[in-house]
This record gives sequence, C-alpha cells and structure tokens, in this order.
Amino acid sequence: MIPPETAHAGSASPLLELKNVSKSFGGVSALRDVDFDVARGEIHGLVGENGAGKSTLMKIIAGMHHDFQGQMLIEGREVRFRNPHDSLALGIGMVHQELSVAPDLTVAENVFLGTQPTMWRGVIDWAGMAKAARKQIASLGLEIDPRTRMGSLPVGIQQLVELSRVLFSGARIIILDEPTSALSPPEVDRLFRILRHLRKERRSLIFISHFLEDVLAISDRVTVFRNGRNVATVDAAATSKDQLISQMIGRGAKELSAGESAELTGSGSKPVVLAAQKLSQGSLLKDVTFDARAGEILGIYGFMGCGQIELARCLFGKLPPDSGTVMLQGNLLPLTSTVAARQAGIAYVPENRRMMLFPTEPMYKNISISILQGIHRLWLKPQAERDIAQRHISDLQIRPANVEMRVGQLSGGNQQKVALAKWLTDKPKVLILSEPTRGIDVGAKEDVIRIIRALRDQGVAVVVLSTEPETILTLADRVVVMKRGRVVKAFEEGHVEKADLLAAA
Repeated sequence: MIPPETAHAGSASPLLELKNVSKSFGGVSALRDVDFDVARGEIHGLVGENGAGKSTLMKIIAGMHHDFQGQMLIEGREVRFRNPHDSLALGIGMVHQELSVAPDLTVAENVFLGTQPTMWRGVIDWAGMAKAARKQIASLGLEIDPRTRMGSLPVGIQQLVELSRVLFSGARIIILDEPTSALSPPEVDRLFRILRHLRKERRSLIFISHFLEDVLAISDRVTVFRNGRNVATVDAAATSKDQLISQMIGRGAKELSAGESAELTGSGSKPVVLAAQKLSQGSLLKDVTFDARAGEILGIYGFMGCGQIELARCLFGKLPPDSGTVMLQGNLLPLTSTVAARQAGIAYVPENRRMMLFPTEPMYKNISISILQGIHRLWLKPQAERDIAQRHISDLQIRPANVEMRVGQLSGGNQQKVALAKWLTDKPKVLILSEPTRGIDVGAKEDVIRIIRALRDQGVAVVVLSTEPETILTLADRVVVMKRGRVVKAFEEGHVEKADLLAAA
C-alpha cells in the first residue's frame, strides 16, 4: 500500500470515513486499500486521472456498489448500503456531471421529483409544491418562477435546481461530480458562493473535478487518486496545481499544454473549406460570419449560452438556420439534415458524448457505424468492423484495447477517443468538435489534443468550440469569440492571452 501524504490536522472526528477500502471488477482492481474522510462543514476536493478510482469510491459512498472490502463509517458507526435509497436515508446525496433533470417538467416538479406532496385521495398539492419549491430555490439565491419549464433554463441554473433537490432531501453529505464543467466563469462564482454558504451550514461536500484551479479555489483539503490508490491528502492552501498534477500522473505541469497564452499562426494563404455568412437562428444566433481553412484549427470561444452549441448544430444540419448561408469548398451547402452534412464531408462530435455513442454496444460497433455502407451493402461483416476498430484503438491508444468492451464501461477520456475514431476511417473535410476536452483528465486531454493536431496536419479543417479558454489557446491557430449569439472579436495571429479571450467574451 502506498501511504498517502497527509497535511491536515483536524481535531474533530470525521462525519464520513472509509478505511482500507478495496473494490475489484472481474479480477481487475479499481480501488486498493483506500482511506478517505470528510469532516463536518468541509469542502473536500477529489482529483485524479480518468480510471484512477474516483467514480468507484463515490458509487460506494452513494450506495451503488455494496460489494467491497474495508469499512465505511458515518459519525463513527459502520454502515454498508444495499442501494442508493439507503445512502439517501442517511443524508448522502449526489449531483452527477450528466444532470438527471426532467427537461419537460417544471422547476417545482424537478425539485420534488418522486416526492410530490399530496392532498386528499392522493391528489398532488400543486400550489403547495410550487410554494415550497420557490422557498427552497430562494435559499440558494435564485429567483425563478417554479412553474418554468426546466429545459428552458441555462445548464448552470438547471444544475442549481438539481442541487436544490438534493438539499431538499435532507442531504448533509453532498457529492458534486464535475460541477463546473458546463459553467461560465460568472456561473462558477455563483456556485462557489452557494457552496461556501452550505459549508457555513455545516454541510459536507465532496468536490470532484478535472479543473484543478477550481478545486484549489473552493476546497479545504484535496485528495489525489492514482491507479486506484489515495496517494496524497493535503490542505488546499498548502499545495499548487503543479504539485497536484505531479501527484496525479508523475510529471509536472510544464510538460503539459498550459493554455494560458498562445502564439496564433493563422494564414490567409490556406484554402477556405467552410465559409459561414450571416447565420441567424431566432434569438440564439445573429449574423454569424467566419471561415474555416484546410490544415488549420479554428477556435470558437465564449461563455456558456453564447450560441456555440446552436452554431455547431446549424453547421451539421441538426438546427436549420432562419437565414444565412454556408459554403463548402465554394459550393452552397444545404443545411437540411445531418445526413446531407455527413455526405458533404462534415463530421461532428457534440459536447455530450451520450448523443453519439451507444454505451451498451461494443467499441467496434460504435467506431464502424458511420462507415457501414462502405464496408458492406447487403450483409454485415463484423470481422471487417473489428479490424478497422482495432487499428483506431491502437492508433489512438484507447484503453483497455478490447474491441468487444462496451463503451459505457470506458472512462470519459477513452469514450471521447471512440467518438473521434468514429470519423477517422474516411477523413472528413470539416471536423466540428464541441467541448472536446470537457470532463477528461490531463493525461487523456493530451492524447485528444495530439489526435486533433494530427488531423489538422493531414489537411482537415477543424473547428473547436469551447467555453474553456485553455482548450482554445492550446489548440487553435485562429480564434473567434462569440457573445450573445454574435461574433464579437477575431484573433488571427500573434500573441494572445487568456485574459484577452475573457475580456472579449
């Protein structure tokens, strides 16, 4: 067992404590003799690469895994949950990275999901539910009509409504999985104010994130996982991003793409592959104009809600624009369907991997699905599909390198590689990537960056859309900034800082 470094001297006994916890799946160890604790009124950060064991530990705490070795104690009393209901009954709640909201229901219905108050003969007390939901949401500093449809709200607000639901359940230990990954800087600030308020109320929070700056900014202590072990638990104020990275992967931040600034190398001499002219779509997009060139990465940056997602969907035929045109290699591109976009040579990896992957199907089927017509027309040829998939798995270093493994069993970083592999057999003319590095660890992020740059070097016109300035500055040869549905700034060449992008957005 690797003894974790400990740099925190707490006098009070932990609210939650795990001792010598181990967990295996099919003979493969996911956790090895892990010790972990959370004090009352503490925000405890948890970091590590994909596959380091963070999710497995949280699923044990949340009652999703009950078959494990070791002890789990709450207030010094050993517990063993049979299911998530047992965990919730003892005051443990979780807000997942992929929100579990019901978009077509109202805010009030989401707050009370599964626990709607009833009156005589089981009739739902709609008025009472709306009143209680308004009060609960207001406790987080939000002024929202509880009758508002959930799906009409920004992602940041939906996340806070889900947090409100967890709090309403009486949770005193709250697990937050990648809570800032879809938030703009102002939304992160608002979330942190709420989390600090919850800490004052003596609630305990476990904050899991790949954004190390966020972890250091909000946490009291930080635990680092590597290869299923707790390798360090330190006071956040006594460590740094570089130290955390070194503990996570064994090398320093200077060896990684920092993304704090960049030297842009845009070249007007490269041929324009895709040109958008005055694209508009309701209130979401207003006269958006830009071009993407062969052998170049165009970065499109903006805060959440700036119109990036809608722009990507327009370019791929998922959201027809109200006006404007798109030219592909000088020819007018009809934005009528995703089929037309694919046939024209446009590929799209959306911000939500679940939108394009089939988690219960093996890797080889996910990779080959976009080229089935090229492999066979009448009969399936599974071995041909496996051979193609195996080549991509090897080239992209997807782990485990097993074509039969279900995609849902892979880490987020490896799922992202599968999403990219889907388009690599027949290289597209234009590759649109929405949030390509979101929610993946620093090691997997470097792999994805390497893959994207290799496609650029092969002549593909790459468009990267992200709310993370570091991602844009790490990848882009040119940058345009969007704000409230419009392009407000373009950076063509020369030195550009992260602060320049933030100021423009």
